[in-house]
Amino acid sequence: MKIAIGLSVLLACAVPAVAQTSAPGAASDSASAKPAKPPKAAKTGNNGSTVNMFGSHNSNAPINVSSDSFVGDLASKIGTYIGNVLVIQGDMRMRADTMKVNVNQGKPTRIEANGKVVVTAPNGTATGDVGVYELGPRTITMTGHVVLTKEKDVMRGTKLVMDMNTNLAHIYAQGMPGNRVQGLFIPPPQQNSGTAAGKGKGKKAGSSEEKPARVQQTIDPDGTAPSPAQ
Repeated sequence: MKIAIGLSVLLACAVPAVAQTSAPGAASDSASAKPAKPPKAAKTGNNGSTVNMFGSHNSNAPINVSSDSFVGDLASKIGTYIGNVLVIQGDMRMRADTMKVNVNQGKPTRIEANGKVVVTAPNGTATGDVGVYELGPRTITMTGHVVLTKEKDVMRGTKLVMDMNTNLAHIYAQGMPGNRVQGLFIPPPQQNSGTAAGKGKGKKAGSSEEKPARVQQTIDPDGTAPSPAQ
């Protein structure tokens, strides 16, 4: 069972822009949503490629953070979420071993994720060693061993910048052979085998089991005044 915990003084200093926990599927602002761009990759240079990643993601939706534990540093104004950390904003999810929320002038400015970082969006999944979500420009930058996948298609590089304003992801490959992005794309089959429907067998029972005593908080990207946490 997840337990919403009011962190009172710690969160008032470390993560002041906090509202009451809301459902992960926050309503999107359809009026401001930009039309989705074609999902096919397009060349941007000798060492980079661009891929549609977020579709019509609403980057102004509240950000829900949950973890096994939380540490608030009153001096540095940094809150650290530890253990199976999950960030949910609309239809985007970001997972990592630890995440730090940095605050400047009373507003959250960035979320730094470390250890097995995974970002899941409507049009793909990205993994890397380190991920930084800049709340001001609305970008997520992943570095290290970066892998971007969409169904069976795979792209590899050393840096991935996901822009939520344009809904595009730019992948680069500095340090890789020839500084070139590597991609593997599987063409669709020419004939329908009619047997693909039988592959979804054997779902694990109890996969939705939740761990007790999880910290839950919701961060407003605009940094508005906090509502009382429960």
